[in-house]
Amino acid sequence: MIVWINGAFGAGKTSAARELIDLIPNSTLYDPELIGGTLPMLLPPDRLAAAGDYQDLGIWRRLVVDAAAALHAEVGGVLVVPMTVLRQEYRDEIFGGLAARRIPVHHIVLTPDETILRGRIEGRADRPDAPDADERVRKWCHDHAAAFRAALDGWLGADAYAVDNGALTPEATAKVIADAVRTGAAGTCGIVQTPEPTGETLAAGVLLFDDADRVLLVDPTYKPGWEFPGGVVERGEAPARAAMREVAEETGLELAAVPRLLVVDWEPPRPPGYGGLRLLFDGGRLSGAQTDRVLLPGAELRGWRFASEEEAADMLPPVRYERLRWALRARERGTVLNLEAGVPVG
Repeated sequence: MIVWINGAFGAGKTSAARELIDLIPNSTLYDPELIGGTLPMLLPPDRLAAAGDYQDLGIWRRLVVDAAAALHAEVGGVLVVPMTVLRQEYRDEIFGGLAARRIPVHHIVLTPDETILRGRIEGRADRPDAPDADERVRKWCHDHAAAFRAALDGWLGADAYAVDNGALTPEATAKVIADAVRTGAAGTCGIVQTPEPTGETLAAGVLLFDDADRVLLVDPTYKPGWEFPGGVVERGEAPARAAMREVAEETGLELAAVPRLLVVDWEPPRPPGYGGLRLLFDGGRLSGAQTDRVLLPGAELRGWRFASEEEAADMLPPVRYERLRWALRARERGTVLNLEAGVPVG
């Protein structure tokens, strides 16, 4: 289990975390800041300099998950993680990776009043021998306060259990967190637990269209980027039937007929992924009544919308957009296309 303490820079996450490990039996402090500190020793300087924040680097997010899983396997019990995460897609990637390893996360956010927060930031003096460094840290904290408030007013406020620690000591804050976890008031994060693949997979997706020929996309809670309704084909299951099952599970819609195949795409292995075959089917056009009946599983998908091909280019990861682009060409031509890494062959 992980207790993830989120909050603005300077909110008191680390101080509360240090107190919390004394209140939760068999708990260990895990600070992902250590991962960020290793990146200058791992990455070329120009690659590191190109990122405004090390959280923007995919290697940081992957290492945070991998190190947490390894530490959890080594020591067991509870990991207490003090770390600010303000971008929802990064939360999806990290918490989704932990869920895939069957590690549940209790997500807490500290919410001191703005005035108290700024006072704490001004009072920071982590390095008395390096006042310039402390001043840079204080400026960083102030510069990111608005981003935290925006996240708290949006996805973060809806996702995490809020603790107003403005008038609390770190010890009192830790007690509130421990009680909330113990009583279930701060429940586990509702991200679908999709097991990590151990080899190549076969996955089937379905394209569903509205009257304007826009395609329906869904927004998973457990990984970044939008996706088509669909999923992994189970052992012994026909791919088209798997696609129909996934549409029903993810949207509540029952397809009346077996959908027509549009593309077969071989996705090469790119560590840590194993790749495999990806199929896209044409599920046809949805009526207004069908659209009104779309019902998403909250733990797995947070939203859906119809998107044009141009809009999808900004919503889908590149590999999935290329698959969509060629599927739309196959639909126009009434044919099936064979792709390798998103490129037609044969």
